[in-house]
Amino acid sequence: MEENKDLLIEVRELIAQEKWAEVKSLLEDQHIQDVSYVLSELDEETQTPIFKALDRPLWAEVFAYLEHNDQIRLLDALSQEEGRFILQNMAADDRTAFLERLPEEDMRNLLRLLPPRDVKQALRLLGYPEESVGRLMTPHFVAVRPEWSIAQAMEHVRQQSEEGETVNVIYVTDDNGQLLDMIELKRFILGKPEEKVEQIMEDTVVSVTVTEDREEAVQKIQHYDIEALPVADDRGRLVGIVTVDDVLDVAEAESTEDFHKMGSVGVLNLNLNQASPWLLFQKRIGWLLILVFVNMFAGEIIGAYEEAIEGLFVLMTFLPLVVDSGGNAGTQSATLMVRALATGDVKMRDWLKLFGKELGVAAALGTAMAVAVFLVAFFWRTEMALDVSMVIALGMIGVVVVGSLVGMLLPFVLTRLNLDPATASAPLITSIADLAGIAMYFFIAAAVLGLSV
Repeated sequence: MEENKDLLIEVRELIAQEKWAEVKSLLEDQHIQDVSYVLSELDEETQTPIFKALDRPLWAEVFAYLEHNDQIRLLDALSQEEGRFILQNMAADDRTAFLERLPEEDMRNLLRLLPPRDVKQALRLLGYPEESVGRLMTPHFVAVRPEWSIAQAMEHVRQQSEEGETVNVIYVTDDNGQLLDMIELKRFILGKPEEKVEQIMEDTVVSVTVTEDREEAVQKIQHYDIEALPVADDRGRLVGIVTVDDVLDVAEAESTEDFHKMGSVGVLNLNLNQASPWLLFQKRIGWLLILVFVNMFAGEIIGAYEEAIEGLFVLMTFLPLVVDSGGNAGTQSATLMVRALATGDVKMRDWLKLFGKELGVAAALGTAMAVAVFLVAFFWRTEMALDVSMVIALGMIGVVVVGSLVGMLLPFVLTRLNLDPATASAPLITSIADLAGIAMYFFIAAAVLGLSV
């Protein structure tokens, strides 16, 4: 944002003039996120002293918004006592997000800086499966009892407001911690003080279990348009909440991961600027080598029609155009399907219905493209026979239909195999569609023109 860039320029000008007190005053008047942005853009020599100049109550919040590499670098530059202060004052979910990305030995060294209560809490959250809601949630929330009066409940909320990450939604639990309901704060405010909490309950609770994938939390918060989602254990007891700001980070991370996979790139947990050339090489080379061997089959198919190609080389002129069209159509179809599966718009049971729909759409697309390529082949290459133009047009229809259906079905197949459908990457779809397209193209040519294999 322009405001952030202007702030960064102003801070750098003050640093150049060594006006440290003005830098401190300027930053402490900004949003925490903007302070973190400025710090992340400063060089390493300047970053630490500027951070330490801030008032201590701001440290943990600013630290939570820094990139992971900046967090590591900053902790290394701070004293043990300063590092302990930050870790103790971080929100539980922010601390978990930081610790889970550390090597095990480093994580254990930092846990030793925490008091026993915080260590127990951190280990409990880290004990949940990776990518689970348990690692995303905060265990701090405000809950009331159904038999309390609204006046009692409101007094409890006032007393516990510092404990909960948000009090816009109040949770109702029984004496065993069983989640009964979630009620917006305004309903307490509008209720009569003497009314019981149970009288304003509507039993409309929406929750996730602590071991569910965090994408489930994203989908439920989006679907029900709520600010915070309660998290229950396998017995239905409330153990934490996930807030909308948490799931925004998850949604961004999942989208980035899917984009990487769609491009046949391994998951990058780093900012691209921070990734080393060797890491980028490692992430990209695997799929590229696999696709080299996959594409070798294309050469074998073409080789099988070598004699026919020698006699009618014009078929090869249009081969890249026809085959690439199939790969492009397949990539389009796969992109739509992967996204629909990821957002929950499409379920596994919908595959047959979608197959029929995609078949119709692909046939229409193929026909429209076939008309275009027929006109190009027949009128641009005037020496070309009508039957050869027909082969090219029919090949276009067949290749586009096959490519589209491959792109549509592969995400379902991967989902059935419990693999991430985003693995149906653009290069993989293109390679499979190319193989199928080349085989179909020459099969149609052989059938129409009577070519020998």
